[in-house]
Amino acid sequence: MTEMKRRVVVIGSGAMGLAAALRALEDGHDVTVLEADRVPGGMAAHLDFDGLSIERFYHFICKADQSTFDLMTRLGIRDKLRWTPTSMGYFVDGRMYGWGDPISLLRFPKVDWITKFRYGLQMFLATKRTDWRPLENVSAKDWIERGAGRKAYDVLWRRLFDLKFFEYADNVSAAWIWTRIKRVGTSRRSLMQEELGYIEGGSETLVTALVREIERLGGRIRLGAPAVEVLAMDNVVTGVRVGDEVVAADAVISTLPTPYVSKLVPTLPDDWKARYDAIANIGVVCVLLKLSKSVTRHFWVNINDPAVPVPGIIQFSNLRPVSDTVVYVPYYMPTSHPKWGWSDGEFVSESMDVLRRLQPSLTEGDLTASTIGRLRHAQPVCEPGFAAKIPPTRTPIAGLWIADTCFYYPEDRGISESVRLGAEMAAEIKDMSRP
Repeated sequence: MTEMKRRVVVIGSGAMGLAAALRALEDGHDVTVLEADRVPGGMAAHLDFDGLSIERFYHFICKADQSTFDLMTRLGIRDKLRWTPTSMGYFVDGRMYGWGDPISLLRFPKVDWITKFRYGLQMFLATKRTDWRPLENVSAKDWIERGAGRKAYDVLWRRLFDLKFFEYADNVSAAWIWTRIKRVGTSRRSLMQEELGYIEGGSETLVTALVREIERLGGRIRLGAPAVEVLAMDNVVTGVRVGDEVVAADAVISTLPTPYVSKLVPTLPDDWKARYDAIANIGVVCVLLKLSKSVTRHFWVNINDPAVPVPGIIQFSNLRPVSDTVVYVPYYMPTSHPKWGWSDGEFVSESMDVLRRLQPSLTEGDLTASTIGRLRHAQPVCEPGFAAKIPPTRTPIAGLWIADTCFYYPEDRGISESVRLGAEMAAEIKDMSRP
């Protein structure tokens, strides 16, 4: 039986929105994607960085990212996937240490032998765990202290949480942090060697392929077209307002961050609005620097040093080969933090101070280009019990689905999970007429 063709509007052209649009088109629907930005891709979008096309916010691929692999195969770009041996460093009290393998743990001088054993065992068991639910009502702090001890938390984790979550630091879900540990911990060539992936040409290669396939199938992607309001009549979605225009719709999928939902959909019941409003988010200012000199041999460096105001850096050029050294310095913070109002120049200056602590030979003359990416709602705060806090993606307004990156909790933000959830929401459109 042929499914009814419906007018579908997707709000947001990040990985979730584009995947939803593709699936809806494959199911025979008429699809329009609305994107406020001038380029598609959301957090995976690229910019021209002094002649280099690169992500505004860094991305990498792990071996568990099956949805990404399947989508790349579907789009005919699986051959663009590349794997690189990578490593992690830990900068503690003014010194860089290797990290991420058993030998590095044994050599690490900042914790005692019992703590090393307990921590190594906890991380190993975390990669073998398959069920997150026993961790759902436990904080990451309590879980780490219970398994590896307070010393391990204080030396290896406390400052990382403090500088990413601030007042929420002691109340982050253990299930959430476990999925991050497992995803990276199982992306390895061997016990001693981490291996991460990237797409040749960056995430823009995937975004471009998605856009082309959507347009080939008859879909429309409207850039510079911010959705103002989702319209409904008699509790049934009817369209989306864009400026003075209304785009008619039988189904709408919104992938905007949850803080925007109450204003976007004023006809939602108050109790549903309250659920979206209750989800806290942290902002990010991501400093992107191009340098003539390497900072570190590691892809990523965790930092636990009272003199350093960020929890880590990413030397992206140690994953994706480019002609210069490219480093991301992410500042996560609530948008109420005084630093949120800093100028781009202030962030670049402090970021260079950070890098000089890691690599003292670095000078201002080694900085050849810089740019800043800012997002007000970049990181959902997932506290213990967060799963019960997430509303269903299918709302009480018929024909309206809503989700953002926190909806695939306990997984953290990522292209693979966004692709999976976007396609799942679009697949439900064919069942709209069923009870």
